[in-house]
Amino acid sequence: MRVLIAIDSFKGSISSIDGSKAISLGIKDVYHDVETVTLPLADGGEGTVEAFIQATDGQLIQKEVTGPLIKKVDAVYGILGNGKTAVIEVAAACGLPLIPSNKYNPLITTTYGVGELICDAIDKGCREFIIGLGGSATNDAGVGMLQALGFTFLDQHNQEIGLGGRELLSIHTMDVTSVHPDLKDCIFKVACDVNNPLYGPTGATHVFGPQKGATAEMIKELDKGLKNFAEVVLHTLGTDIHNIAGAGAAGGLGAAFAGFLQARLQSGIQLVLDIIRMEEKIQGVDFVITGEGKLDGQTSMGKAALGVAQLADKHHIPVIALAGSITEDASTLNQLGIISYFSIMNAPMSLEQAMDSKITFDNLRLTTNQIFRMIKAIREDRSVPN
Repeated sequence: MRVLIAIDSFKGSISSIDGSKAISLGIKDVYHDVETVTLPLADGGEGTVEAFIQATDGQLIQKEVTGPLIKKVDAVYGILGNGKTAVIEVAAACGLPLIPSNKYNPLITTTYGVGELICDAIDKGCREFIIGLGGSATNDAGVGMLQALGFTFLDQHNQEIGLGGRELLSIHTMDVTSVHPDLKDCIFKVACDVNNPLYGPTGATHVFGPQKGATAEMIKELDKGLKNFAEVVLHTLGTDIHNIAGAGAAGGLGAAFAGFLQARLQSGIQLVLDIIRMEEKIQGVDFVITGEGKLDGQTSMGKAALGVAQLADKHHIPVIALAGSITEDASTLNQLGIISYFSIMNAPMSLEQAMDSKITFDNLRLTTNQIFRMIKAIREDRSVPN
């Protein structure tokens, strides 16, 4: 028997790599000679770098950069096994986890560190970039990142603006003469699973600002800043960054990547599946095990488990999904390629207990063990002549 294990991380609980180990052990407890193939997954958010490095035998790079509060932080990104492609999660340089919750303030947070990571990767010879958007603490439309890459933004007095979302209202014009010379040779693929425009009621600030600490007054100011920035770009470059699908992702970083770096914004899970050559590695597999921390209606809208299921269904391979939490609307997944799904929770417990990595590891192993005991019994029963 050959089983492909392709799970996302159970966020806040266990990584996709450790979760895959638990599942593999659960299968081997039943089938001692089974061949398991592990492909850690991500959907462009947390765990994307880890998944790509594991799948391509790449390397992790640590770099000190300017954090969201303009203090230095240690960030990590990856370079794939080909030595030419860098994988960057923007949250590593400007994510909410880098800030104490009582200091969330998108008026002052910056994406400058993301640009520094890109520059470092360029210096190391990378010309292809995979960017995972999500989890940012910022609302600066990626201006900080662009500043680190050499773009200059000036106020009405022809002075350079500072860092942070509140500075966007001051932008009067821009200068591209000092842009990093190698950027023109770089290709950016951006994992982006939202379609929000840059500003307005469905834009970056109104939809995502509150979770980053934006008050009602901040939202008004920040949204005006995004609109001002978009108008300056339209007037100066002739590029409409507001109406790009996904422009509002990660506090407007989507607009910066698409409008200034000619990035392609695409489905996170589809990008991941392409890079790790999932379709090639699924050949000859008897079962696929996928999963993530929570299976719900969002899963059916493009998250990792669904991407795996659709690909496996194309090759008529049964898919079993595991999760910590499963909601009623997850039943739609049975029509989308997942033959059955199971919660790994085997007893009443607190959320703190459920999120404990050791408990999650043990529960993944036990649940998988029981599923494959059932599979083995059914197979053996069918092999016995009537």
